[in-house]
Amino acid sequence: MATLPVYRWRLAPDGYATRRQLRAAGLRPGGQDVAAQLERPRRRRGPLVAYLYRVDLAKPVRPMTPGRWAALAKANRARRICPRCLTDAGYVIPVSLGTCVPCNSPSTTARSA
Repeated sequence: MATLPVYRWRLAPDGYATRRQLRAAGLRPGGQDVAAQLERPRRRRGPLVAYLYRVDLAKPVRPMTPGRWAALAKANRARRICPRCLTDAGYVIPVSLGTCVPCNSPSTTARSA
C-alpha cells in the first residue's frame, strides 16, 4: 500500500478537498479512496488529521427522493416525542436528558411523588 502525501494544515495544493468542502460545493467523494491528508499539530496530543479527496474525481450529490424526505421527516419527528409522557416536545429531545424538560425537571418529579 502506498503512503499518502501529508500536508500541513491550510497548505494543501489546489484540487484537493475534505468531505465538508466537497459537500459545500455540491459534490461527494463518489467511491474514490483518500488521496492525501492534512495534519494540524497539537501540543499535548497527536495531530488532528483531515482526509482529502480529489475534486476532479468527485461526483455530484445525489438528489433527495420523496422516500428519503419522508424517512428523514419520520426520524426527526421521532426525536421530538418524549418516551415518558409520549407527547411532542416541540423540539429535539437532548440525548443527555432522555426525556422532555418538564419530565426531567426535579420540581415536577417532587410534586408527582
